[in-house]
Amino acid sequence: MRFRPCIDIHNGKVKQIVGGSLNDSGDQAAENFVAQQEAGFFARLYREKGLTGGHVILLNPECSDYYKATRTQAFAALAEFPGGLQVGGGIRADNAGEYLEKGASHVIVTSYVFREGQISYDNLEKIKKEVGKEHLTLDLSCRKKDGDYYVVTDRWQKFTDTKVSLELLQELAGSCAEFLVHAVDVEGKSAGIDKELTRLLAEFDGCPITYAGGVGSYEDLERLRRFGRGRLDVTVGSALNIFGGPMELDKALKYCNG
Repeated sequence: MRFRPCIDIHNGKVKQIVGGSLNDSGDQAAENFVAQQEAGFFARLYREKGLTGGHVILLNPECSDYYKATRTQAFAALAEFPGGLQVGGGIRADNAGEYLEKGASHVIVTSYVFREGQISYDNLEKIKKEVGKEHLTLDLSCRKKDGDYYVVTDRWQKFTDTKVSLELLQELAGSCAEFLVHAVDVEGKSAGIDKELTRLLAEFDGCPITYAGGVGSYEDLERLRRFGRGRLDVTVGSALNIFGGPMELDKALKYCNG
């Protein structure tokens, strides 16, 4: 189980937020932590510890007054750790190349591919052609509805009609290098992982999947290893001491590597 670091940027600041609280109207979100340091500080920390494959997420839409500041922070992080970080948030075929040029190893895509509730195979093909399958991570972050998990888009505010299933993972794996899955209902709450979702994701034995959401203790890392059958990588945010939480980063790394 590989540890994947994160840098979430909202309103030009590195933050940890409650995932389901994002609201583009007024650029609002319930905040768990707002860092005094800029994104480059965290990228440098991850580089020094050799933590590759982390995710830089821009949480403002392009129409936001804060988007320029948020993107500047993202570019600064990529400059500190070229080739070591992935980037997501508003990625499309016409701008993805810029992020790779700035140093991203992969671009992370949700809303561009999941349009009007459905998978846009045209857009999937366009972005795969633009950046190459090897540089594309598909974000299948999801929320539960009527007993099933559905992909959510637009900073987790809109449900699609796309159900997260083993069949979906198998279908899309031919078009990307990795999957990123935030369990949005527990994201940012540090109250335990979504066991049902991790069991579902563990059925897939293909390209890497990074799970994020709800990790609040070292015991949660053990549970994730067990329910995920060792097949899932993990992102920890609000619970880490670098983001104001109780879990020491180095100790969490030992749990993941153990």
